[in-house]
Order: sequence, then structure tokens, then C-alpha cells
Amino acid sequence: MSPTVNSPSLYRRLLIWLLVPMLALGTLMLVQAYFASRDTADRAFDRLLESASLSIAEQVKRQQGQLWMDLPPAALKMLASNAEERVFYALYDAHDNFISGNAELPPIDDGQGSMRFTNIQWHDMSLRLGVRHSQLEGWRDRQPFEVRVAHTREGREALTQTLFQGSMLRLIAMAMLAIGVVLLGVRMALMPLTQLRRAIRARDPRTLAPLDLTLPRELAELRETLNDLLARMRRVRANQERFIGDASHQLRTPLAGLSARAELALRQDDPRAWHDALGVMRGSADKTARLASQLLSLTRLNNPESMPEARDIDLCDIARQAVRDALSSCHRAGIDLGVETPPHAVIQLAVQWQLAEALANLIDNASRYGASRITVRVGEAPTRLEVEDDGPGIPEAQRLLVLRPFHRGMEGGQGSGLGLAIVDGIARAHAARLTLVPARPNAEPPGLRVRLHFPEESTS
Repeated sequence: MSPTVNSPSLYRRLLIWLLVPMLALGTLMLVQAYFASRDTADRAFDRLLESASLSIAEQVKRQQGQLWMDLPPAALKMLASNAEERVFYALYDAHDNFISGNAELPPIDDGQGSMRFTNIQWHDMSLRLGVRHSQLEGWRDRQPFEVRVAHTREGREALTQTLFQGSMLRLIAMAMLAIGVVLLGVRMALMPLTQLRRAIRARDPRTLAPLDLTLPRELAELRETLNDLLARMRRVRANQERFIGDASHQLRTPLAGLSARAELALRQDDPRAWHDALGVMRGSADKTARLASQLLSLTRLNNPESMPEARDIDLCDIARQAVRDALSSCHRAGIDLGVETPPHAVIQLAVQWQLAEALANLIDNASRYGASRITVRVGEAPTRLEVEDDGPGIPEAQRLLVLRPFHRGMEGGQGSGLGLAIVDGIARAHAARLTLVPARPNAEPPGLRVRLHFPEESTS
């Protein structure tokens, strides 16, 4: 399954990050609009309560030693609305004694000022209650009293809904406009990314030329990163083409020699000539097989996807096994092959076949270039693998060149020029440091010591 099937698009992610906060903010604005509408409705109707209580207070008089009022119908009519609220009023003296009214309304204990308001539950009804503290206007008798006026909340709720609906319609219109602007803005902002994607898709897969597009600064950095990647790929392809050319040349030469030798042997009638030809062909076949094996090893090292997982291995076992594998061929060539290891195991995090391949190539190189004594050694502090020989060595000026594929350390050598290149690749794969130094600096020949220093953090 393609990895883009289930992954969210950048367009969708941007919309989510922009629209979700906008929706949350819009919800908060709607809640605030509702409370603002309710407060506005309360203030409007509270003024009606205040006006009605003032009209009632102006009608309060003292008659026959008691408070008395003649309530005009207009005082209560001003509280009525289309919602047909129920209206209540009451007059109380300074001692909280009910004097007159159509309902005995409760007092308001808290608050200050001549007029106070509160919401109450009274006989299973929700009321808005206003209480006015006043006194008689006469200069002889300024007896205090309270006028309590209340009505049900139908009119307030109707006005709240009307105000809120108006605010909600305006907010919805603004939200739709904002969403449209966000959708258009995100699409326009991502247009350069779409252009970059189309330019990449339209490219010839065989070309590695750099991208040339005018892009915003953030995408220009991505373009430069892609161009850097393409430049590295061009270098890799050039190296691969050079490697393929060298490999084909290296393989074509021994194969052509085999064909020519076989053709020459077929023209002979002497069985001994055939036997000599078969011996030469066998040697050429061995060299060709060795070359093919080294080419495969180098190819595996250059492919990071085929890199196996490193494990803890004993370097002493690797060194002993490499000596055992090469002992027979070295013995036939008259080469003294030995191994030096500590008495205990030396554990290293590594890939076993790669280290075995490195030691095999180092032993093979030393035997091909004139060594009569080869020693494989395992060391500690720091952990290291080394192969030392008494051959002609490698001049200092050549030590970097011999790490290149198909470069031979000396003219007329029998090697393919891949051994040290493979060892260098294995060293880099293990983050190890590869050094080539004379085994005996003041002797002639100086010999060669090839050493792999492993990093301390990878040592168990």
C-alpha cells in the first residue's frame, strides 16, 4: 500500500489547525453574545421596573396615621409586554409590614442604593424583583417605606432571543466569510508546493539536473536540499558508472584470456599441452572467481539497505577462523601465517561476515604482494584488529590511493585492486578508523600493518 494513502494531506492539516481554533473562538463568541443579549434584556426591563416602582412610590401618602397609596393603572401597564408577563407589586413600611399590593413579595437583604434588583423563585415562578427604598415627601413626616415590584421573565427571554438571533446571524455570516478566506488563503499558500510537486513528477526519471523554480523562502530551502540530494546522486551515479566500467574491464580481461587459452589448447594434439592449458585456465578461473566475490562484497557494502544488524561477536574467534581459512593456501605458498589474541574474549558490536571478509582480503593482499610472514592480531584498549606482514609495504604517497577500487599498490601485482577498498568500506560501516603504517619503519623491506581501530562506545 502506498504510504500516502493513509497519511493526512498538508492542506487538511492546515485547515484543521486554522478552522478548529476559529470554531472554538466562534463558539465562545456565541456564548458571549447570548450572555450580552440577556444582560441587555435585563437592563431594559429593569428600567421598566425602576420606572414602575417610582410611579408607585410617588402615589404613597399618609392618611389617618397610616401609609396609603392610590395606584394608577399606568404604573403597572408599563410592565406589560406582548409576552403577557404576570405583574406583582407590594408596599411595605419601615418595619417590613405589608401595607398594600396584589402579592406579598420577599425583601432583598443584600445590596445598596435606593433601587435593587434580583432574580427569585416565588410560588414556582421565576421572577425579576425590584425593590425601591423611599420615604414620604412631606416636610413634617418623612416616614420610610419600600415598594416591591416584580414580573415574570417571558418578556426578558423573548427580547434575549431576539437580540441573540441577530447577533448569531451576524457571527455566522462573519464565520462563513472567514472560512472562505482561510480556504482560499491556504490553497494560495500551498500553490508553490503544488508547483514543486508537479515539476518533480514531470521530470525525466533519468535526469539528475538541479531544480530551477522560483519559490518562497521556506520552499526555496527545500528546493536547495533537493538539489543537494540530486548532486550527491550524480556523484554516486558517476562513481557507479566508473565502477561498472572498471569491473567490466577487470572481468573481460581474464575471461578473454580463458577463451584464448582454450582456443589455443584445442589446436594442440599433445595431451601435455592440454594439461598445461588446463592448469593456466584453472588459475585464471580462480582469479576471476575471487574478483567476482570481491565485486559482490563491495556492492553489498555500498548498499545501505542490505546492511545486516550488528551483534556482539568475539574478535578472537573471527581472527582464528580467518587464519584457519587461509592457512592451506599460505602453506602452499611458503608463507608463515600466525595469529596473536588475548587469552580472553574481546567482544565487539559488529557484523561478523564483514570482519571475516576484511581479514580474508588483508591476508590475501599480503600473500599476493610478496610477504613471507603474516600475523593476524587482536588488541585491546583500544579494541583493534590488525594484519601485519613483512612485505614491501606501501609508500606514504600511495596509502590513500590504494583505498580506491581497482588501484593496485605496485606495478605487476597479482591483486585486483579491490581488497583494501573493501576493507575501507567495512571500516566505515563500523565507524572504525583504518590506518596503514609500516610494520618496521627502519627495516628494508618495511612491511605493512593494517589496523582497524573500533570506537570505544561500540565495545561491550
